[in-house]
Amino acid sequence: MAVRRKLDLAGVKLKLQHWSELSERERSDLLAWGDDAAAIESLREHLLERTRGLSAGQAKELPRPSGEPWQRPERLPEVLAASCAQLGLQMQAGGWSALDELQRFALVKLSHPGHEHRNLLRALAEFDLLEPPA
Repeated sequence: MAVRRKLDLAGVKLKLQHWSELSERERSDLLAWGDDAAAIESLREHLLERTRGLSAGQAKELPRPSGEPWQRPERLPEVLAASCAQLGLQMQAGGWSALDELQRFALVKLSHPGHEHRNLLRALAEFDLLEPPA
């Protein structure tokens, strides 16, 4: 999820085929890549250049996120609230705003419609967001 967040911030869509053609070292480097604005811009340029010669062709450019639900700590996203309701889960009040951006990113991605939500419960528990059963 950490790499996926960085890819989203950089506005780059890597296909699975791109990912499989990167070395283990390159994948580790992506995880360790900084996520300040300058580093994300550098990542974008690096990936577009690096993928140019791969069999899947150059990675696709995407719009960069701005004001996405995972970027707003002050408001619990409706998609996450709906997924919790569907699973019969109660989140602790104020828990969302206490999370860091990567944690919020993970929860939003895991709560998207069409997702099986099998890892959502685990993530909520890992982040200590679940209300204890009454």
